Amino acid sequence: MRPIGGYFELELRHVGNVPHAGGVFVNSGRNALEYILLMLNPKKVYIPYFTCDVVLEPFDKHNIPYQFYHINESLELAEDIELNEGEYLLVNNYYGIKDQYIKQLVERFRDRLIVDNAQALYAEETQHCFYSPRKFVGIPDSGIVITDRQLERELETDCSYDRCSHHLKRYDLGSSAGYSDFKDNSQKLVMQSILKTSALTMRLLDSIDFEDVKAKRLKNFTMLHNALGASNGLTISLAPTSVPMVYPYLCKDDDLRQRLLSEHIFVATYWPNVFEWCKESDIEYKLAKYILPLPCDQRYGEVDM
Repeated sequence: MRPIGGYFELELRHVGNVPHAGGVFVNSGRNALEYILLMLNPKKVYIPYFTCDVVLEPFDKHNIPYQFYHINESLELAEDIELNEGEYLLVNNYYGIKDQYIKQLVERFRDRLIVDNAQALYAEETQHCFYSPRKFVGIPDSGIVITDRQLERELETDCSYDRCSHHLKRYDLGSSAGYSDFKDNSQKLVMQSILKTSALTMRLLDSIDFEDVKAKRLKNFTMLHNALGASNGLTISLAPTSVPMVYPYLCKDDDLRQRLLSEHIFVATYWPNVFEWCKESDIEYKLAKYILPLPCDQRYGEVDM
């Protein structure tokens, strides 16, 4: 019997339309990738230079061989990769705008493809893929695994209450006051063991109307694209399934990022590690430097855009 009485918990509604509800919910996106790698036991994995350095964590943890490859200005393979037995290709659904291209790669590589949908929460499931919901909604952690088998061992359940301070501070003190907590709480996810998503995070996920999130994101993205598409160095063509994480605006203006920041429009750099991995002449270096991921998420509307 559950406890009756006592102090009140947070009042969170039940909505129940979390994407990929049939997947395995773990404690982070990188651990979702680790889960897949442990299932596949690959001899080698090809990884794009243009990706976050946390992707390497499970490879280093389990001594899994990997090799980098280049992409082109369309955010697609720049090399003709041929996979040998036991080898796999890891690809990114960049910014949540490459659904159609991912389908083409699935046709070619079949079960040898691992899709990083960290930036594409609503993308269709493939045989081996993973998602990172905290890049789309206000939760402290979580990753979703889609694969054709499961780990044999039983996973323990994570606790995430001590990684929520940045969410709470944002309400009382503003986003700037919570930023150091955000970085500290993100650091707590480094080198974690694979655990089930915490009860708190699962409850938070259940309270979010993901259909409403989807509609607002698409409306904001469309508004930005209508205004900026003609001057965008990236060619963007959304599939019917696409729900972007941000509006990626490629503009070779060295001062534009700082001008946006001065107006309190916070645009991240995806990903600073690329400047160390690549030469200045590499396309990945230029993409990391000049793509501005403009916010277009569900917190905003027409006036903000």
